[in-house]
Amino acid sequence: MKRMADRFTVALPDGWSAQLPAQTLWTDADRMQFVLGLAEWNIQNHCGGPFAAAVFERSSGDLVSIGVNQVVPQDCSLAHAEAMAVALAQQSERTYDLSADKTRSFDLYTSGQPCVQCFGMVWWSGITRLVVGARATDIEELTDFQEGPLPEDWKIQLQQRSPLPSVEVVCDVCRQEARDLLRRYQRECGPNYSPGCQPERRPGRETEH
Repeated sequence: MKRMADRFTVALPDGWSAQLPAQTLWTDADRMQFVLGLAEWNIQNHCGGPFAAAVFERSSGDLVSIGVNQVVPQDCSLAHAEAMAVALAQQSERTYDLSADKTRSFDLYTSGQPCVQCFGMVWWSGITRLVVGARATDIEELTDFQEGPLPEDWKIQLQQRSPLPSVEVVCDVCRQEARDLLRRYQRECGPNYSPGCQPERRPGRETEH
C-alpha cells in the first residue's frame, strides 16, 4: 500500500522576514501598500500566486502575521494568502478564535477580495475587520482564476451575523495598484491553479512551479 500522508505543513517562502516594514503602519492605505509589496515580491520570486495578506492588531498597530499565496509550490489548495495570514496569526496568538480576547481586535488586509474558500475562512477566524484591494470582478477580468459562488450580499453577511461578532468590511483600498499586479501576473503567464487547470505532468519531468 502506498504510504498515506498523516500531516501537512505550509510555510512562508524563504526571505519573508526581509519584507517586513521598518516602522508601524497605521493607515489602511499604508498597510495595503505593504500587502501589495508582498504580492509583488511573491510574483518576482515565482513563489506562488499574485495575492498577499496581513493581520494587524487594531489598537497597537502591531503586525501579527503575513501571508502570500503558496498553493502551487506547496501543493496545497488551502494555502491562499488570507488563509496563510490568519493561520499564522492564530498560531502566534495561540488561539483558534481571534475574537476571544475582548480587549483586542484583529484586522485582515488582503490584496484581493476573498474567494469562496477564504470567505468561509474569514467567517470562522475571529477577524473583526476586513480590508480589501482588488474586487473579485477585477480578479476574474484580469486573470483566469475563478473565485467561486460568493453570495451577492457577502459584505452584509459578514457585518450582520449576530450572535457572532460583526466583521467590518472596507473595499477598494489601493484598488488600481492591486489591479496592476493582477495584470502583471497574467502578462507574465503566472500559473492558473484553479481546479482542472494544472499543466499535465509529463513522464520523467516535474511540473515547473
